[in-house]
Amino acid sequence: MVPRAAAPVVRLVTLLAMLVWGLAAPAHAAPQAAAPPNPFGPNTYVFTPDMPQAQIQATVDRIATQQKDNQFGSERYALLFAPGTYGTAANPLNFQVGYYTEVAGLGRNPGDVTINGSVEVYNRCVTNADGSTSCYALDNFWRSLSNMKIALAGKSGCQASANFWATSQAASLRRVQVIGGNLSLMDYCSAGPQYASGGFIADSDLSAGTTINGSQQQFLVRDSKLGGWSNGVWNQVFSGVENAPAQSFGQPGGQPYTTLPRTELSRERPYLYLDASGQYQVLVPTARHQSSGTTWANGPTAGTSIPLSDFLIANPATSGRDIDKALKAGKNLLLAPGVYDVSSPIHVKRADTVVLGLGFPTLRPTGDSPVLHTASVPGIKVAGMIVDAGPALTPTLVQLGDCGKCAKGSNGDDPTTLNDVYLRIGGASAGRTQDALTVNASDVVLDNIWSWRADHGTGVGWTTNTADRGLVVNGDRVHGLGLFVEHYQKDNVVWNGEDGRVVFFQNEFPYDPPSQAAWSASPTIKGYAAFLVSPGVQRFTGWGMGAYSFFNQGVDIHATRAFQVPVTPGVRMHDLLTVFLNGSGGIDSVVNGVGAPVTQANSGQASQVVSYP
Repeated sequence: MVPRAAAPVVRLVTLLAMLVWGLAAPAHAAPQAAAPPNPFGPNTYVFTPDMPQAQIQATVDRIATQQKDNQFGSERYALLFAPGTYGTAANPLNFQVGYYTEVAGLGRNPGDVTINGSVEVYNRCVTNADGSTSCYALDNFWRSLSNMKIALAGKSGCQASANFWATSQAASLRRVQVIGGNLSLMDYCSAGPQYASGGFIADSDLSAGTTINGSQQQFLVRDSKLGGWSNGVWNQVFSGVENAPAQSFGQPGGQPYTTLPRTELSRERPYLYLDASGQYQVLVPTARHQSSGTTWANGPTAGTSIPLSDFLIANPATSGRDIDKALKAGKNLLLAPGVYDVSSPIHVKRADTVVLGLGFPTLRPTGDSPVLHTASVPGIKVAGMIVDAGPALTPTLVQLGDCGKCAKGSNGDDPTTLNDVYLRIGGASAGRTQDALTVNASDVVLDNIWSWRADHGTGVGWTTNTADRGLVVNGDRVHGLGLFVEHYQKDNVVWNGEDGRVVFFQNEFPYDPPSQAAWSASPTIKGYAAFLVSPGVQRFTGWGMGAYSFFNQGVDIHATRAFQVPVTPGVRMHDLLTVFLNGSGGIDSVVNGVGAPVTQANSGQASQVVSYP
């Protein structure tokens, strides 16, 4: 891994942009006989199979070009495809997906939308200080592809070998089927070094080809079906995946594969679809216990459909008062693309409320309060959004529940669920918080969470984008399925609840401690933990968990251990690892003093602990 590239200048959302909301629709949205309505406002495009393909191609290409290098810009897009077929083998639809772009089919099932062509992400090339060029996927964040079938067509040369999805964190693939070729998670056709640091796939059928993992340092595939999987690097986890590679973590000469035959508890992300009468619905999938394979293998995904009329469709100009009024009246909330300044918390108090983001809406507090606060009630679903820290210090950015370990309002058959929620401190602008995400509720599923104290961009520095912890869990029976938590200044994750279960965890320690004294838990413990299970916890299980170091200040910084857990029969850790990426210092042990240290002497080589204690 190399240091991530410097960010472009941030472009903040302007008052003018909010004032013109709804006054102009995208050119493609002119009424056509078969076109469904577009109630979501500008920057959401609804395509139909009867639209001229040249018009669709021009639109998606224009957005891709604009967003290709727009890592910290304010523009947000949703590209939605109504049921039907787009492109042909002779005239394919091929396009790329840039920053802050959601591409999704509007069918009830993935096969209802077919694209003959490709929907892709390639390496991003940057100019280095010495004038040379490096191409990699390390910064390919904040984009998504879901709910469609891709029939590969229309490419030539090296790029004809796969549909490329060369991304890192916050770039999920959900409910995707690829036929006619492979899916590659790295871009081996572009110039090097071709690094990638992802990633997440769920509820997808990739059995028609091989998934080329390549240079992906770590990856989680959940409740899907594979045709094959290549390579491993450091940490590859498969949970409830048909035809997954066999368990081989820690075996001599084996790949670092952690394979669980079933997922103990999961709930897929809510999604938009068009019903038979052409009306928009939001499907809320049913929670699954001991699951494997896709939710749609034997018919439509089980769940509850909610008509769009039961949602407030908000935009950045919608007042907090109007949002609170709608939620109190029993409405759900859909956040259209844009950047939202939030002056007071969005309070979600009703059980089973859905808060769904479309096109990576980004919420940022203007004061010292959280952006989102839910009551201790069951079944709340929050999905598809970015939460930025603001300039004032907040105790937390998102708080689930009020009562810590108490079981008030929880329901294991109807868990509160966060899907594809990304928290960011710095990067787009200066921001501070104490704890990014606080879980004070029980029976919760955290499904693909990236909690990131920025290591590059605007407002980045040890005393600038300050944040103690990326995730604090106080509730019981909380399941983490894909936790990416990076660069926080104290224990990156603190787990206080009982009966927690984490399947896949990825961490990088902060790059920028100025001294060992500035980054130490106590006089006898150097640094902090990547993941701390608190001393009083009696029951916790973790699988496939890794932590990396890159201390880049030229100071000899060490972490005594990456993982700290109580030594008790009910706490079991499986398939842990540490890696020294670059810089100085290192990690002295994997867990509680067990596991070989990683330093410059064994850079890039994982230190593994297969089971602890």
